[in-house]
Amino acid sequence: MRRTSTLLAVMLAFAAAVLFATTTQASGAAATRIMPLGDSITGSPGCWRALLWNRLQSTGYTNIDFVGTLPLQGCGVPYDGDNEGHGGYLATNIANQNQLPGWLSATKPDIVLMHLGTNDVWSNIAPATILSAFTTLVNQMRAGNPNMKIIVAKIIPMNPSSCADCGQRAVNFNNAIPAWAAATTTQQSPITVVDQWTGFSTSTDTYDGVHPNAAGDQKMSDKWYPALVSALSGTSTPTITPTVTPTVPAGGCTATYKITNQWQDGFQGEVTVKNGGAALSGWTVQWAFGNGQQISQLWNGTLSTSGSSVTVRNVGWNGSLAPGASTTFGFIASWSGTNTAPTPTCS
Repeated sequence: MRRTSTLLAVMLAFAAAVLFATTTQASGAAATRIMPLGDSITGSPGCWRALLWNRLQSTGYTNIDFVGTLPLQGCGVPYDGDNEGHGGYLATNIANQNQLPGWLSATKPDIVLMHLGTNDVWSNIAPATILSAFTTLVNQMRAGNPNMKIIVAKIIPMNPSSCADCGQRAVNFNNAIPAWAAATTTQQSPITVVDQWTGFSTSTDTYDGVHPNAAGDQKMSDKWYPALVSALSGTSTPTITPTVTPTVPAGGCTATYKITNQWQDGFQGEVTVKNGGAALSGWTVQWAFGNGQQISQLWNGTLSTSGSSVTVRNVGWNGSLAPGASTTFGFIASWSGTNTAPTPTCS
């Protein structure tokens, strides 16, 4: 009887050890590290980060860690406030002075949210020069993490009292971002453009023509959320990629619809427009959603909708396509229950 009790005790101890090890391993999955990178719009106090953090927590994205060498600033709610929002900093100076590698080394992010360039625009630096600095920063991110996911904002509008030209300069800069992103993105380290400009008003959404007020913080958080959820979902679930390519007469343009990522209640899509004939000076893609899907954000194209019908026209920089050339536009949309890929047409 004593021998049996001893053996039973050993077996129970072994089982407990195995259970502890298994539980520890399961609960010890590394959190996804997210760096908010920018200037004072991100960091002083940048309360869109608080809204975004708490929305992520409330929707089940809890295994995350906002990182940065700067601490939390007060926003009236608990949140993970670490960030790299350096007030007054220029993207060109961050690149030229080699400041980012130290921040990356200290925090080791997996995803970077970048709203940067406002101070460069204010300083009347050319969009091409700012985007060259962006390329330097992206290369530094990838040097530390080849799988870095980079989410870059079209900056919010500007209307400071001391800079009458800043509003148009911001538009010019934002218009150049999609082409830069398309040329710089890679499959291993994708760049997603989030349009923080559209729908944002300097009169109602800022307190000084530049920095967001509470309404502006909410709008910024709402714009970041779907792109960040897409990036987070992509780190842990397989990409779902149904593709529909229509059959069109020889010589026309074609549009290929692809779901690049899908998560609960949302998905990211991409449409490739290819010129199969003579040179094009512009294009229009149309389709109809069959399951109530709704596009909330679109880049590299001009969107119009009517019920289930979707129309996307080229923007200025991607309308001209030589024979055999192609371009892409992307979008974030909602879905529920079924997400059947539609068949697009191109003209």
